[in-house]
Amino acid sequence: MGIMDSIDIGANALKVHGRRIDVHAKNIANLDTPNYVRKIPVLNAVDDVSFHGVMNSMKEDVFGVGTLPYLEGGVSFSGVVEDPTLGEKIYKPGHPDADADGYIRASNVNAMVDIADALMAQRAYEANLALVNISKSMAQRALEIGK
Repeated sequence: MGIMDSIDIGANALKVHGRRIDVHAKNIANLDTPNYVRKIPVLNAVDDVSFHGVMNSMKEDVFGVGTLPYLEGGVSFSGVVEDPTLGEKIYKPGHPDADADGYIRASNVNAMVDIADALMAQRAYEANLALVNISKSMAQRALEIGK
C-alpha cells in the first residue's frame, strides 16, 4: 500500500463518517417530530481484514507463503435502516396525525444515544483527517528527499 492509497482510504472514510454525522444530526433534529422513525447508519469494511478473511485469501496463493495479500481496506456507507423500536403512544385527539382512537406515535429517537453516536462519528472523522494530513506530510517529505 502506497501513500496515495492511504490518502484515498482516509478521504473515503471522511465522506462516510460525514454522512454518518448527517444521519445522527437528522435524528436529533426530529426528536419531537411525531411518527418519525430513528435512522441507523450501516457501515461495512471494504475488505475482510479479520484473521479468517486474511487466511482465506492466502490459501489460494500457495507459493506466496509468508506474504500478506494486498487488501484495499477502508469503510463504506451502505445506507440506513430504521430503528424497529416503537415510540410512545400519546393521546392527542385533535392532532392531524392521530389515529381513530386519538393517539399519535411519538418519535423513537433517544437524544443521548444519537449524541453519543454523533460524537463517535466525529472522533472517527477527526482520526481519518489526521491520517490524511500525516500521509500528505510523508509525501511532502519524500519529495524533499528527492531534491
